Amino acid sequence: MLTSLEICAGAGGQALGLEMAGFAHTCLVEIDAHAAATLRLNRPTWNVLQADLREFDATLYAGQIDLLAGGPPCQPFSHGGQQQGQHDDRDLFPEAIRIASECHPRAVMLENVRGLLDPKFAEYRQFITSGFETLGYQVQWKLLNASDYGVPQLRPRVIMLALQPQVIAAFEWPLPHSAPPLTVGEALEDLMASGGWPGAQAWAQGANTIAPTIVGGSKKHGGADLGPTRAKRAWAALGVNGHLLANEVPGPDQQGMPHLTIRMAARLQGFPDEWVFAGRKTANYRQVGNAFPPPVAAAVGTQLHIALAATQRVSDVVTAV
Repeated sequence: MLTSLEICAGAGGQALGLEMAGFAHTCLVEIDAHAAATLRLNRPTWNVLQADLREFDATLYAGQIDLLAGGPPCQPFSHGGQQQGQHDDRDLFPEAIRIASECHPRAVMLENVRGLLDPKFAEYRQFITSGFETLGYQVQWKLLNASDYGVPQLRPRVIMLALQPQVIAAFEWPLPHSAPPLTVGEALEDLMASGGWPGAQAWAQGANTIAPTIVGGSKKHGGADLGPTRAKRAWAALGVNGHLLANEVPGPDQQGMPHLTIRMAARLQGFPDEWVFAGRKTANYRQVGNAFPPPVAAAVGTQLHIALAATQRVSDVVTAV
């Protein structure tokens, strides 16, 4: 079975998607205690290491990893922040390069926000690209829309792949799904109705587009709401009150626009309903809001699995010769 090492694993969106694609996780590294607990709750057999990535030594896994994957913090590049890039102390792309140099994976997959493709970060993207090229990889950057892979949400994500030459020759990016994603109403009507709210069906008919990007996961700003004023207006157009997340689904006496629950937000991110989150509501929402949608990770991961399975390790080839 192909193996992976997951860094900045968060609540497991990418790890779950890669599991769906057929990868076995050798280790998952995550600094946040709640997110690490979430990983252990859902997958007790996973080797979860709660640690600062800057102190993680990957040499233990040298030669054992097919795929190094992760989502370095997006706040340094997000349009919702100050976009300080490499000057933000949360930037961990240099650590990802270091870890690749230590464990020598055959492929690297890192995801981040669309802001990383802004012209202001062109020089830094080249720094990242050059770092992996120095290690012998070939690098590709691509913007994928989560809604193209069945996620009922407008969520563009930047994917960086650094692949060994023989792997990149066998790799093809996943094609978008032929069917459109569910609307917010279609995705959430059953949950909105589960508490006896008689207006759920009418609400669902009005919530007839995909969701805006779920935001609001930063520890430095705010709590469990659906983001800044512009985001709240977009949610209001779908009949959702974005000023907070509710603890319970709407009841029989619900008046006005309903709020989302954590479970609803997680479903809009592409998490299965059985995936549980550790901690209180604000910690839960930060995990959900920062997640990489599992269906998108699964789509890219499946293509990586095909390419990796069709090729051999460079060391294997040398040994065979």
